Parts: sequence; structure tokens; C-alpha cells
Amino acid sequence: MTMPSIADTPSAHPYEQLTPDVVLDALASVGLYGDGRLTALGSYENRVYQVFLDDGERVVAKFYRPGRWSAAQIGEEHAFSAQLEAAEIPAVGPLTLQGATLHQHAGFAFSVSPWRGGRQPELDDFEVLEWIGRFLARIHTVGASQPFVTRPQLNLQSFGQDSLDWLLAQQMIPLEAETAWRTACEQALTLIAGRASSKNEMRPFGLEDATHIRLHGDCHPGNILWTPVDEAAGTGGPHFVDLDDARMGPAVQDLWMLLSGDRRQRTQQLGALLDGYEQFRTFDRRELVLIEPLRTLRLIHYSAWLARRWEDPIFAINFPWFGSPDYWRGQTDMLIEQIEAMQEAPLVA
Repeated sequence: MTMPSIADTPSAHPYEQLTPDVVLDALASVGLYGDGRLTALGSYENRVYQVFLDDGERVVAKFYRPGRWSAAQIGEEHAFSAQLEAAEIPAVGPLTLQGATLHQHAGFAFSVSPWRGGRQPELDDFEVLEWIGRFLARIHTVGASQPFVTRPQLNLQSFGQDSLDWLLAQQMIPLEAETAWRTACEQALTLIAGRASSKNEMRPFGLEDATHIRLHGDCHPGNILWTPVDEAAGTGGPHFVDLDDARMGPAVQDLWMLLSGDRRQRTQQLGALLDGYEQFRTFDRRELVLIEPLRTLRLIHYSAWLARRWEDPIFAINFPWFGSPDYWRGQTDMLIEQIEAMQEAPLVA
């Protein structure tokens, strides 16, 4: 089957009610008054806007996707941000306005953060990677100080099996591509599960063996902004944004998405990251074996994420290729590649 078009969607999505007037009224409800200029920022999961205020300042207003997180889960994200800021770690968290960081308006939960500029870091620069590694270690030191209580854990069930089961139950995969994709997916998940479920004392280190701490959770280059370094002023370098996917998981989850290129390049990048990381925190090198399993789980979870969000018109506009037989054949090929990668020796650094 093919994914439905926007015209097939039976009812309006809640975000269609989030007009510019609603955004400005929401800000006014917490004492911030926009001058009418809004810029939509690159976010699909939520709606995020840069807003110019009438005093010349800029803020970022984030409207959480209805039904995704509970108030308690968002509260844990905000508390984590506050702890990072208190530790002088450059993570951009929400402002406290009228005594709260989470607000409600017209059926939407929203928060407001200070605007911070920057560009993606140059990840082919080993000094930049080492700098990022130092801050990731400091983030993890704070993250390890206490667990999340209500936010989820990154594990085989939540990212892998639940995604597979939902896609099959909802019949999201065209019949001509379903068998091959399901077979590859089940083989990949079995390989990942075997690391943790084997009774053999010599079994490989698995996802459930790792120490799970509070993580950024989605630490790809787009969520790290770099500003020019001014050594005299003591400013510049990386700052971390978007803790929306913060969850419990192994520390290596916040490192592997910063690696790219061939094996030699990834090994060098990993070495630079860990050179910085281990200046502040010990890294369990056994977790390196989890890089390819985590990459595989993200691949499966990403397909389910797109399918679950398809009723939101912005997804059909920005991901028109999703759901076609060619898409699923491509996913099958990538899963087969991941099955091979998971059986190779892990990166070392």
C-alpha cells in the first residue's frame, strides 16, 4: 500500500489551529509581546518559532506536539536543562516566566527559551570534536546524578520491537515490500537481543548491560550550535539545544551520531571525542560495541516515527518519498547492511 495523501486525511491536525495570532497570544499570556515577526525553525516533532519582541529582543517559542509528552515528562526535561545550566554547561533551556517553565494556551503546552545563534560545528576538526567531548562528559556527569522517573528508556523494546509491531499492525508497508523488510528487521532485532538474552557467560556486551543515565538523546550535529571563539571574552564554542528526546540510555548514544565517513575517519573522530570526554569522565569502552545496534534501532524507529506522524500535513510535504515500495526496499537494504555491520569488530579508540 502507499501512504495517504493530505487530501485523504479525515480531520484537521491540531497544529492547523496554531496560527500566528495564537502564537503571539500565547506569548502575551506570559508577559512577552511580539512585534509580529515570526520565523518557523526546523522542527517536525514540535512547532518552534523565533519571535521578535517589541523591545528588540528575540526568543524561541516551542509548542509541544499534543499527546506526545505528559506535563511530568516535560517537567523532567526542563529540570534537566536547569541542572545543566546550573553546572555552567552551555545547554539552552526554557525561561522561567510567571514562576513556571511550562505554560498552556489554546490547548497547547509551550515553553519559551532565549534565542541563541550559531552554526553546525565542523566535525572534521579534531579540536572541535575534543571540545564537544568535554561538554558531553559534563552533561553525562549531571545526567548520572539521578534518573528520569517518567521519561522513557532507550532500549530494544521501545525503539525496535514496538516500532516493528506497530508498523505491521497498521499495515503501513506495501505488500510487495513487507516480507523482505520484516524478515530483515526481525533478523536485526534478534541479533541485538541475543547480546543481552544469551545465558552464555561469554556472551557479548549488550544494550541492557550498559549503565543507563539521563542523556541528551538526539545529539546529532544539528542540535549542537557553534559560535565563533573569542578567547579574550571567554565566549564561543558549542552549545547544546533541543532536549526534547532526552531519555535514559547508555552514554555512547550521545556520541555515535557525531561520527561519519569510512571506518578510519570514524575511528579518528571517536578518538578525538573520547580524548575530550575522558578529561572529565570515565567512558566505558565496552559500550563501543553498541554503536551499530543503536544505529539499527534508530533506523527502525525513524520509519515508525514518520508513519505515526503522517496525519500531520507537514510530514507529507517534507517527506513525499516516504511509504513508497522504493522507500521500504531501501530500508531493507540498509537493515541488511546493519546486520553485517553488527557482526564486524566494533570501533576502537
